[in-house]
Amino acid sequence: MAQPLQSDGQESAPTQTAVLVLLVLTAVMLLALFTRTAPHPPLEVAPFALAPFLGASLAIGAAAFQLGRHGGRVGSAFALLFALTALVSFGPQKYVDPAFSRIWPAVITAQAAIIIIAVFGIKALIERKGSGG
Repeated sequence: MAQPLQSDGQESAPTQTAVLVLLVLTAVMLLALFTRTAPHPPLEVAPFALAPFLGASLAIGAAAFQLGRHGGRVGSAFALLFALTALVSFGPQKYVDPAFSRIWPAVITAQAAIIIIAVFGIKALIERKGSGG
């Protein structure tokens, strides 16, 4: 059962919501890859196969969500790492992707979530620098 957010939970709510958004979008990408539902991502993106990378990204995102519920620095760091992994699938390079006209809703939504994680995550890391939390 999920524990309630601590006193600073309101501050971490935007980050937690953005992490959930990226978790859903990344899971949908992985499912599209497995089922080859068009437009599915490529099987490989240099220098790695995409499915294991997406699996690792989902694991990092799950850790970010779990740790972020408590509003600590570690949760913020994992959220930022998760946002960085999402840039592989949803970064600005997608604007020149031939499939952009079919994937733009996911790209724009993911980029908004990445921006929220970056802004609130960096803010949380700076504010908690002296607290050790």
